[in-house]
Amino acid sequence: MAILKIARMGHPVLIRRAETVADPTAPEIRRLAADMMETMEDAPGVGLAAPQVHESLRLFVFRVPDGRREQDPEDTPLGNSVLINPEVELLTEERVLRWEGCLSIPGLRAAVPRAPRIRYAGFDLDGNRVERIVGGFHAGVVQHEYDHLDGILYPMRMSDFRLFGFTEELTRAAGAA
Repeated sequence: MAILKIARMGHPVLIRRAETVADPTAPEIRRLAADMMETMEDAPGVGLAAPQVHESLRLFVFRVPDGRREQDPEDTPLGNSVLINPEVELLTEERVLRWEGCLSIPGLRAAVPRAPRIRYAGFDLDGNRVERIVGGFHAGVVQHEYDHLDGILYPMRMSDFRLFGFTEELTRAAGAA
C-alpha cells in the first residue's frame, strides 16, 4: 500500500463531476481503495474521495470512529468502508449545522448545513450492493464525500461565513467562551 498525494483546493480535479467506476471488482480499484484508506488513516481523516487523490472516479472511503456515539446515540462505529458509484437520498428537508474540515482544505473548518438523515447505496469492492439509512455523523461524512464526487467542496454549501475559519482560531475561541 502507499500513501497518496492529496489534491488541494484549486486543483481542477476537485471541481468536476467524477466518472462512474466501470468495474467495482477490478484489481486497480481494490488497490486504489486500499491506498486511499491508508492515506485517510495517516492524515488522519474520516473520509477520502477519489478526486482528492487525483482520480476522477465515483468512489470514496470512510469510517465512523468509536467515540461518535457519545455525541449522537444513533452513530454506531463503522470500520473502514468503501462505497463505489454511490447514490444519496436526503430523507428530510431539514438541515442541521455540522462542523466539517477537509483534507483538501487543510487548517480550516466550517459549520455546513446537512440533512440529518439520509439513505445511501452503492457497491463494495466485491461488487455487492450496499444500502443503509443513517443519521448523525455517519450521514454527514457520507454527504461530504459524495459532494466531492460532484465537484462540490464544503465552502460551496455554507450559508453563514461567520462560521468559517482556521481550526486553531476556532478552537481557541471555543475555549475562551
